[in-house]
Amino acid sequence: MMSSIRPDLTTRIHPEPPHTVDHFDLLPDSLLLSIFNIIGDVKTLGRCCVVSKRFQTLIPQVENVVVRVDCVISDDDATSASGTDKSRTPFSSFFRLVVGGIVKPIQAIGQFLGHKRLLTVGTNGNSDGDGDGEQLGGVTHHSPTQVLKNFSDIRFLKIELPSGELGIEDDVLLKWRADFGSTLDNCVMLGACSVIDKQNMQNLASSENSYDGIGGEDNGSIPESFYTNGGLKLRVVWTISSLIAASARHYLLQPIISEHKTLDSLVLTDADGQGMLCMNKEQLEELRVKPLSASSASKRTLVPALNMKLWYAPYLELPDGRVLKGATLVAIRPSEQSGQKEGSDGSWVSSAFEEPYGTAVRMLVKRRTYSTFSRCQGQGVFSFDLELEDC
Repeated sequence: MMSSIRPDLTTRIHPEPPHTVDHFDLLPDSLLLSIFNIIGDVKTLGRCCVVSKRFQTLIPQVENVVVRVDCVISDDDATSASGTDKSRTPFSSFFRLVVGGIVKPIQAIGQFLGHKRLLTVGTNGNSDGDGDGEQLGGVTHHSPTQVLKNFSDIRFLKIELPSGELGIEDDVLLKWRADFGSTLDNCVMLGACSVIDKQNMQNLASSENSYDGIGGEDNGSIPESFYTNGGLKLRVVWTISSLIAASARHYLLQPIISEHKTLDSLVLTDADGQGMLCMNKEQLEELRVKPLSASSASKRTLVPALNMKLWYAPYLELPDGRVLKGATLVAIRPSEQSGQKEGSDGSWVSSAFEEPYGTAVRMLVKRRTYSTFSRCQGQGVFSFDLELEDC
């Protein structure tokens, strides 16, 4: 009798767990997709993909994707699997790339790359999977093309390189933006020999040997010293380098553009903010319809004959107080577009860069304009008419 009324101590020690509800499971798929689209980053999405089968099903439907590339490997390195050749500059190495050479060590996205187990990549190269990526220096890599292949509905794609291709000194400013369809639509380049603080401006202006004529009177024209002290030659190098970098990036995007028909916008930029290649929906469709004019030897899209407009200021003060020394703006369009859409020229030039450089551009276009032209002589080789004529 006593035993029948004795409390069951086991239920106190090991109580039955209450019924719990996973509130995350109650969220509709549309809301989860909105969250994933805000996340965007392909590595983070890859990690989310292994959380549950539901996530694994939803993530390939994400429309807004960002791929951040951590290393760039040349085709020589990919062939020899011996790692990056440190003797090359970033600029020269970039132009030796093939599509599979832009690589990123991806962790925890095995489910993303197909019906595979989780890839866990270490410095010793140990991983689970079936060899979908290259192994270089003991580390497994995947190209953006491989990483993106299981996304079915990408509309907005951004690929970010680790740094700009153009090896320039720390105090030099060089920024460019290029818009492409099947070939170059337009390109804007903003450069300066140095960026200095306003408080140092007075000392620099009083220097007798100041570069680019900053110590002389600014009458709105390019000073004679610009032609004799290497200023013009330097601007030509900046312009050619920006065009080559842009055409090389465009060439590398072909597989991604052809495989993802849903794309409305594609941006290929770099972490330094040096250069940006942009393509809108119409330009993407143009590339799919019209054959690409490319140089397979140089791994670049061939650029047509070009018309250019140049603006120059010995010094230009930015809204944040910094001063651009030898500020130069170059606006580039194919010669066949000469005279077309002239009314919109100011818009595509002035909107090329974010602040404070947008203000710098708008200040420069108010100054005297100079013009020149360029031709591409096969294999991506450019020739310039270096005589600037006042417009």
